Amino acid sequence: MLTPLLRGTTALVCVPLGVALAAPVAAQEDPGFLGTLILTAGKRDLTFGTALPRTVVDEEEIQDRQASTVAQLIDSVPGVSLVNGTTPQGSGINIRGFGANTTFGSDQKIAVQVDGASVGSEELYRIGTQLFTDPLLYREVEVLRGTIGSFAYGSGIVGGVVKLETKDASDFTGGVPGFGGSQTFEYSSNGGGWVTSTNLAWMPTEQTEFLLNYSLRDQGDLEAGDGTTIGNSAFRTPSYLAKGKFTFGDSNAHSITLSHSRTEADDKDVPYDQFATDGGSFGNVDRLTDTQQTVLEYRFAPGNDLIDLRANLSYADQKIEYDYVPGSSPLEGTPSFPFLVGTVNADQRYETTKLTITNRSIFETGTVSHDLLAGFEIQRRERADNTAAGAPGGTNDRMALFVVDEMSIGQFTVTPAIRYESSKIDSATALTGVPNSYDSDALMGGLALAYDFGNGLSVFGSAAYTEGLPIIDDLGTSATAQRRINQSEKSRTYEIGAEYTGTDVFAAGDSLTVRGNYYDTDLYDITSYTVSGSTSVELRDVQSKGFELEASYGMANGTYVDFAGHRADGTEFNPDGTSAVWRNTAADRLQLTVGKKWDNWLDLSWEMVHSANRRDALRNDLADVTVHNLRATWRPQEGVLTGTEFRAGIENLLDEDYVGHLSSASRKAPGRTFKVSVTKSF
Repeated sequence: MLTPLLRGTTALVCVPLGVALAAPVAAQEDPGFLGTLILTAGKRDLTFGTALPRTVVDEEEIQDRQASTVAQLIDSVPGVSLVNGTTPQGSGINIRGFGANTTFGSDQKIAVQVDGASVGSEELYRIGTQLFTDPLLYREVEVLRGTIGSFAYGSGIVGGVVKLETKDASDFTGGVPGFGGSQTFEYSSNGGGWVTSTNLAWMPTEQTEFLLNYSLRDQGDLEAGDGTTIGNSAFRTPSYLAKGKFTFGDSNAHSITLSHSRTEADDKDVPYDQFATDGGSFGNVDRLTDTQQTVLEYRFAPGNDLIDLRANLSYADQKIEYDYVPGSSPLEGTPSFPFLVGTVNADQRYETTKLTITNRSIFETGTVSHDLLAGFEIQRRERADNTAAGAPGGTNDRMALFVVDEMSIGQFTVTPAIRYESSKIDSATALTGVPNSYDSDALMGGLALAYDFGNGLSVFGSAAYTEGLPIIDDLGTSATAQRRINQSEKSRTYEIGAEYTGTDVFAAGDSLTVRGNYYDTDLYDITSYTVSGSTSVELRDVQSKGFELEASYGMANGTYVDFAGHRADGTEFNPDGTSAVWRNTAADRLQLTVGKKWDNWLDLSWEMVHSANRRDALRNDLADVTVHNLRATWRPQEGVLTGTEFRAGIENLLDEDYVGHLSSASRKAPGRTFKVSVTKSF
């Protein structure tokens, strides 16, 4: 049922938007060629004036959604699917059919960054690490979909980039010297979940600021819509954030920011398989998960259009320590049992150190205006050796140069982007009969075009090519490993779309912003996906295409409507030419939010999410499902409650019983959940 509806919406984007209407909007400029962020009347702001599909979830929406995981924040973005998104352990994100899947927590085709630090592991079996953190550490989560906006962040990015930005002290002090902060308490009925989050901010001067955050999130096992317990859904995660910033020099041209964030979980007697609800063949483990990021950034912005220099040095350390629980596997005593014990006792650790230096320049050459972003990046990733468990250790040193130039020529904007990256992988142990070191490099890039009609309507298109260089996980002596370590994956993506923003569209004082785009991606020279039933024969290629639509409409009386939709098709091709539905294709999804705001003191909304063309982890078709959510935010404007925010929500209002897209058949989605929270700012 979604297909004709979403096809019909294409006409809404590409035909009636040609109506000539004035378009004064409140905007916030972002570095690079990310376009203008339109401040909508609804819950979510939309990007305008760029060929880049970009969605921003700001701090207000983070709080309103009362999400237990970062994954639950961004599953409302078109094209995004979750794999086990109800717990931070194992949370995986899939964008446009790439990223997390039912076997690995990542396929290296999406990138996740925390304050610029690259986080996430390689291909750990049924383990996810990229989103192991807490939503309340962040002021903003940004999702860049596709390849065209990825060249400043990495190579081989097909699905997109998730950028998380931690909170600042100035968010609580208003940017003036003094003390500030907030305290949040939250309760969730399903699983008896509770959260406490404390922010303490201090600005001794306008040039100096410090922030401390401590968040503790606790959740018991959830219940599905039919009342059954969802196994392996309980967790307890303390999180920390310490951040400081010092601004100095003439006109405060220099600044240094240091941040450190950390999330831990100490789980006892839980399934090794983070995507499953019970121990299965692998049994249970005692598991300690510890993820931390440290980022030091220097910025020099002297007020000169030619210089806006940033140097970002980051270190991400991710550890997962296991101890097998004896007697928890039904295979104990069988010939295959020693292999399983080797896997579940294999501690994992990834350390990623990265230095990124960029400069943004704004200048003109004749009639052409340039917004030029140029950068240099060096990175070392170290992986602990667990060869016996199929996780070889080693180091991967990479160097990259990239340039993105947004050129404005009248009403045209032309944005070429290019990235060159080289890689060297060294094995931690001596390999027999094959080299211990491997070198590779690639030149990749894209071109984005946009035309602004000057009446609120613009059209855009882009073409992008990227290569996924081999990873440490590809090390080995087998013919399969040697083929993978010596070959890069390649992909091409084409996009075309239109967008419109305007005011006084249907009534005086209203505003409308709408954006639709079609994408077509071809992944080939594949090394990360194998033919169904095989572990050594790779797919020939994967074709993924779809249409995304985002819109926000607001009226002068505070009524608003937000819409997000995605329609996708995907095909995977075997070497013999036979084909099947691409196993990780995103579900078709419509999300509609209708609400009303009374100035800044009350916000009431109803959200409907309908999903179709869904499959479980074994590719079994799942029935369509519609979930309803209610949310309310109240901010008293006077009296002793001034500065206090009360939030309440009901998720899965009708207690639907269903399995999430790409999830194991036994892992059902949570049933009806009541959530309440109170935040006091001081």
